Amino acid sequence: MHRGIRIHDRKYSGSEIIINDAYYYVLILKQVKRVAINVVNYKISDCCILFLSPFQLAKFQINEHSKVSILEFHADFYCIEYHKKEVACNGVLFNNIFEQPFIHASPNFRDEMYTLFERIARLQISNESYDSSIMKSYLQLILAICNKEMLLQRKVYSSSAVHSLSEFRDLINENFIQHRTVQFYADYYKMSIATFSKRVKTEYSKSPLELIQERLILEAKKLLHLTYKSVKEVASELEFHDAFYFSRFFKKHVGVSPKKFRNEVGIAEIAKKSI
Repeated sequence: MHRGIRIHDRKYSGSEIIINDAYYYVLILKQVKRVAINVVNYKISDCCILFLSPFQLAKFQINEHSKVSILEFHADFYCIEYHKKEVACNGVLFNNIFEQPFIHASPNFRDEMYTLFERIARLQISNESYDSSIMKSYLQLILAICNKEMLLQRKVYSSSAVHSLSEFRDLINENFIQHRTVQFYADYYKMSIATFSKRVKTEYSKSPLELIQERLILEAKKLLHLTYKSVKEVASELEFHDAFYFSRFFKKHVGVSPKKFRNEVGIAEIAKKSI
């Protein structure tokens, strides 16, 4: 396992690619049939750019015409939270459970990304002491350009979409620890659970229970990565009265235990500097 940055650019002979590990990913997907993120299926254009956070399960259906260009980087190489003043991509490109994690890429945008990927790839085979700093600069440029494009595309989509549950995100963000049942949120909107669940599924492509659980997992990952709190302390903060139950819940949804997640993803630079 490396703790730097790598570029992979090749065609795949199989029918499926699966990713679920400790890296952040920026992927250029060309003629990929289908994408599933945490079992949610998405329809994508002929070319799009996808963003994945550590231990976010992704599956791609591919064929002989598919091309997948992969940029992966470890949080030890570039901490998105530490650099949020330069590129506020945490919650936009990464770690956003409410939005689609990809942007549709025009030919010009795609070619611009390919060029930046290629520049990082060339630096990978060089041994100059300053190459790491240059690669970080290119990575930051990629994230900044994609972040801007993501916000623009979401603005266009938001202006044309009808949001019948406009307060639902805030409601979950404010109550996901204390209120984990769908009934609480359905009662807020004065709907039956069945009607409410159907509305949420239509708007977010996920059930309300999936969103509640994903929000809990997102907060658990944040505490494990951005603080030095023990697994027991994280479980307590999230109001799991049994740390073992919390660990089972986390592993069920993430694929690894909280301890392994922290060991592989690491503790963020921003947490280390706060000591």
